[in-house]
Amino acid sequence: MTSGGKGGLSPGGEQGAFEFDVNLSILFTELPLLERPEAAAKAGFDAIELWWPFDGPVPADREIERLRRAIGDAGVRLVGLNFDAGDMAAGDRGLLSDPATSDRFRANVEVAAGLADSLGCRVLNALYGNRADGVPVEAQRETALGNLLLAAEAAAGIDAVVVVEALNSHENPRYPITSSAAAFEVIDEVGVPNVAFLADLYHLHRMGEDVLALIDKDVSRFGHVQVADDPGRGEPGSGGMPYPEIFERLVSAGYRGHVGLEYRPTGPSAGSFAWRSG
Repeated sequence: MTSGGKGGLSPGGEQGAFEFDVNLSILFTELPLLERPEAAAKAGFDAIELWWPFDGPVPADREIERLRRAIGDAGVRLVGLNFDAGDMAAGDRGLLSDPATSDRFRANVEVAAGLADSLGCRVLNALYGNRADGVPVEAQRETALGNLLLAAEAAAGIDAVVVVEALNSHENPRYPITSSAAAFEVIDEVGVPNVAFLADLYHLHRMGEDVLALIDKDVSRFGHVQVADDPGRGEPGSGGMPYPEIFERLVSAGYRGHVGLEYRPTGPSAGSFAWRSG
């Protein structure tokens, strides 16, 4: 089975249907990073995505080359990559809106774009960043917009899109972009054609959005889609979201990108894909 995931909860046999990719920053974490691309390939995927996989914005060339080689040797494609978002485990959710972290983000832009280009990746995720104490909201917005424009210019040079993501406030209480409407406002303010929406359907559903209606109305604005089930953020079928209908709706609405599996598996990662086949 390829990353298209025909059967099960996924839309089967329809020409032009989207393909699944697996996010190796949240799945297969039982393994060292450089072993995860091969594990994804063995599980039947030919596409992967990653949060920024290095400790800092400008890793050593040898670190980048090891990752590039692991992906190439596994025979998978990188289809999504986050810019450096800070220490995610410690609660950071992006660098681009805080003047104190702006330089780190800017140092990463060309590095991330270069890595993406070398692997044929055309989607770069720029997490907005948490509210910063003592910094006016307007100043953070101005900083974020300037950094998004810089990222978009770098992405345009490799024929890529920058995506802006909304997160849920229950798990991310200081992240200000918590709805599709808020993300669309940011995207519209940047005002360039290669900045689009990352529709993480788990986060949106957790915030009470009607994800089926969103797909019908705004799918043309989606630069990427990610999924997990709510509640629990497990694999599709582990919660209450109507994933058979969601997947069919994405197809019928004309979505032709990848759908990233960005869930926390309820058991071992390799055993969490049974929903694709029944």
